[in-house]
Amino acid sequence: MTQLIDKSSPEFFEQTSNQPYVRHDYKLHYTNKKSEIFDNYEDVQRTWFQTPSQFLDYIEVLDHKEQKKTKAKGF
Repeated sequence: MTQLIDKSSPEFFEQTSNQPYVRHDYKLHYTNKKSEIFDNYEDVQRTWFQTPSQFLDYIEVLDHKEQKKTKAKGF
């Protein structure tokens, strides 16, 4: 029988919101030195698995707030 974590334990976690978690953006770096920015993990993960491995370098996790500040503004 599986033993549950007691609610008073610091390891206990309870979901507090059903809203999407958007704290980070993700920058996918390719071996040709190009990169692509994603605003959610599912999209970067999908692209990673659909791209041949010889073209993939790494994924960089960006602070969502910082990334939004650096985007160019229109006129």
